[in-house]
This record gives sequence, structure tokens and C-alpha cells, in this order.
Amino acid sequence: MGTRAWALLLVLCGTIFLEGIDVAMLAVAIPSIRSDLDLPTDTAAWVMSAYVLGYAGFTLLGGRAADLLGRRRMFLTWLTVFLAFSGLGGFATEGWTLIVARFVTGVSAAFMTPAALSLITTSYEEGEQRNKALLVFAGTAAGGFSLGLVIGGLLTQLGWRWVFFAPVLLAGALLVAAIRLIPHQPHQPRSAESENAESANAEPENAEPENAEPEKSPVHPRRRTEGFDILGAATAAAAMLLAAYAVIRLEHGLDGWRLTVGAALAATTLLVVFVAVERRTPTPLVRLGILRTGSVVRADLGALLFVGAFFGFQFVLTLYLQELRGWSSLQTAIALVVLGCDAILAPTLTPRLVTRFGHAKVILGGFVLAVVAYGLFLPVGMDWSYAAMFPTLIIAGTAFALAYGPLTIAATDGVAESEQGLASGLLHTFTQFGSAIGISAVTAVYGLASSGASAGSDPDATLSAFRAALIVPVVMVTLGALLSSFGIGSRTKPPTAGAPAAPAAPTTAAATVIAATPADAIPGASTNPARQGSS
Repeated sequence: MGTRAWALLLVLCGTIFLEGIDVAMLAVAIPSIRSDLDLPTDTAAWVMSAYVLGYAGFTLLGGRAADLLGRRRMFLTWLTVFLAFSGLGGFATEGWTLIVARFVTGVSAAFMTPAALSLITTSYEEGEQRNKALLVFAGTAAGGFSLGLVIGGLLTQLGWRWVFFAPVLLAGALLVAAIRLIPHQPHQPRSAESENAESANAEPENAEPENAEPEKSPVHPRRRTEGFDILGAATAAAAMLLAAYAVIRLEHGLDGWRLTVGAALAATTLLVVFVAVERRTPTPLVRLGILRTGSVVRADLGALLFVGAFFGFQFVLTLYLQELRGWSSLQTAIALVVLGCDAILAPTLTPRLVTRFGHAKVILGGFVLAVVAYGLFLPVGMDWSYAAMFPTLIIAGTAFALAYGPLTIAATDGVAESEQGLASGLLHTFTQFGSAIGISAVTAVYGLASSGASAGSDPDATLSAFRAALIVPVVMVTLGALLSSFGIGSRTKPPTAGAPAAPAAPTTAAATVIAATPADAIPGASTNPARQGSS
């Protein structure tokens, strides 16, 4: 790649790095924020959960908007929104202001990140160059999260407001560079129009019409929003918001189960309505035929299981270190930095493995390593040294490097360029829900397993609850390994089609906020014996 191509990649990678450090720094700063603003536990929890709702609720819409309304336009617009509301959070004096700021920040990430990823898939040559760019993107996401934990700890010592102001400075620099480096893409309306024609006429053939209409592009800019699926967009956003809320509610276990079930039923009903709308509209927001692509569905489900297991494990580890061992937030953050080894391995080792073995086998290898890593931590003891934990941490980070990047490649294998944003949005949606499900599942299991302990007075019972919760990530990656094994026989060569990378930090982003935060700031955590004993 030339100098300008690398500069563009640096800007796009800077976006996912920005989101990674943003959520990681907030995770470390939440206890200080709660103390300074005198926030109740529920409010502090919603400061984090609001981001999950915004991100997961609008990711699907954000991905498709990049295809239909212009990737450059969506990227620049929502990067600006991200900058503005991160700054608003820094000036907050009440909990509701922080909640609003984090919700809108999550929404902006839901539009900005798919746009960045689809810019990569349409700006770099299909094949080795694009795959390398995607793997660098994935590694940068992990690096943002890992460094964000440490930087967040340091900035919190200066004042928690710097956790919001620092991303503003970085976002401003990225915005200036992006305006200069991201080229205008007048062909995008043509791609959207051709995709709409494909949906109305013949779902399986969506690449050929795209090549047949370039001469029409001059008349399309004034019709960018014509035929936009407003009803589909509204039902999709509402369904995703309710589904994300239901998943977050799982952290409460049986407490308030009627509200959880009600949200889940409402989300299911809206999803049914959404499918019906998409089947009938001539210009669907989501062409349902894309879900018939085996590699796309397999990669999306694999990402859900892998990311969910990763952040579920990290959450349990954080509770173990802070609640049971008494480590500080900064000590915990430094201990978890080794998980970010994939920031180095993803752009260096993983491309070579993908070239030699193909992404399907590399993904399976990542899942197998994850099973080993989490399995090694199951017998965790009351006084394990960091040296005893280190093998699990380094293997888990390596597993992330092997699986995460190639999953982003597989997620749009065989998908037309006009649907790159849609495929990216689907992948983002699955990873966001995976992270939320992983956190909620381990929290629920921990709460149920520790319900018999007497308010945290029995450390052995608390440790036993941690071990029970650790079974969840082991089960998730085992299921993921079984699922990914089905792709081995069907794809034996290295991929040639690029794919949008997943939002490690956001996806991760939503889960990261919860995973790196002490239990007293997590929904349902106030019922945990360990926390009750300390309050």
C-alpha cells in the first residue's frame, strides 16, 4: 500500500481505537464518577447500560445507512456527534446527563463504526491487501481497549472528567484528517439503487445489476433517500433496543423477571413485524436473502459466542481480582493488559496463518485455544499468584488474535460490495449482543450460585460462585468451536473477499464497560454477597 492508503487506514483504525479507549477508560472511572456525583447504584449502572442500548439498538440501521446514504457522509457526521457528546459527558453534573451522553455516544458508534469498516472493504483491493487492512483494524481495536484501561486509571487520578475530554481531543484530530483523506464516493447512491433493484426482482443475484448501471449515477444523488425503508428502520431499531434491554435485564436473574420477559416478548413481536415488512417492501432495509449465505450466518453466530465468552470471562476475572483479592482498579487494569497481545499478533501472525490455512481453520484454532485458556482458570484458588493466571491470559489473548480478525473476513465472504455496510451491521449487532449476553449470563450464574452465601462473609462460597460463573465462557467457546468446525470442509482456501471488521472495542465496547468495572456499578451486582458484605 502507498503512503496515502496507509494514512487512510490509520484514520479508520484511529476510529476503532478511539472507541476502545473511550469505553475502557469509562470502565475504570465509573467508581470515581459515582462517588463524585453521589450517584445511586442503579444510575451508575445505567451510565454503562445506556451505551449498550444505543450501540446494539442502532447498529443494523447504521450499517445499512452507510450503504444507502454514503459511507463518507455517515462516518464524518457520526464522528462529529461522538465528539460532541463525549464532551457533554465531561461537563455533566447529574446522572441523567451522563446517561443521555452515553446513549447518544453509543448510537453514534453504531453508525460510525460500520461506515469505517465498509470504507475499508471498498477502499482496499480485494484479497491480501484488504485482509491485511482488516486484521490491522481488529488489532488496533484490541490495543485501544488494553491501553484504555491503563490510561483511564492514570487520567482518573487527575480527575474523571479527563476520561471524557481525552477522546474529544483524539476525535477532533481524526475528524480533521478524515475530511482530507476520505475521498468522495459518488458511486454509492448507484450501489444502493442497484441493490434495491436486486431486492425487488431477484434476491440471489445482487452483484451483476451493480455493474450494469454506472451510467445512471449522475441522476441519483438527488434521490438518495427515495424509497428508504422508514418502517423497517423504525421496527428494527425498536426491536433491537428492546432485545438489548431484555439481555441487560438478565443480569438481575429472577428479580423483576416479568419486566425481562415482557421486553423479550415485545422484541420478538417487533422482529416478526420487521421480517414481514422486509418481505413486502420493494426497497428493504435488510435483504433477507443475505442470511442464506452460510459463511455469513456462521461467522456472525461465531462472533456472538466468542466475544460473549471473552467478556464474560473478563468480567468474572475482574470481580475475582477486585472483590475477592482486593486489587485496585489500576492494578486490575495493568494485569489485564496482557490480553491485548492480539494487538501485536493480529496484524503480524494471523495474516500468515490465514494465507496458509484459510480463515476457517484459523477461526477454529482460536476457539480451541479459548477453550484451553478458560478451562485452565476453572480451578482458580483463593491465593493464586499472577504467574498462575498468566498462562490463561496470554492464551486467551492469542485466541482472540486468531479468531476475531478472521471472523470479520468470513462475515462478508461472498457478499456484494453494495451490501458491505449491511453485512458489517449484522456482524456488529451479533457481537454487541454476544458481549451483553456473556456479561449477563455470568452475572446471573454468579448471583444464583452465591445466593446461599451469607452476605459475602464466606470467601469460600464466593470463590465457588466465581468458579460456577467461569463455566459459562467455557460452554460458549465450546459451542463456537463446534459451529466453526462446520466451515472447515466448505472453505479450504484463503479468503479472497474482504469483510468489515467487528467493533472489538464497542462490541466489545459495550461489554468492556461492564467487564472492567467493580461489581457495585453493575446491574444486579448489589445483590451479590461479595458486594453486600463490603457495603
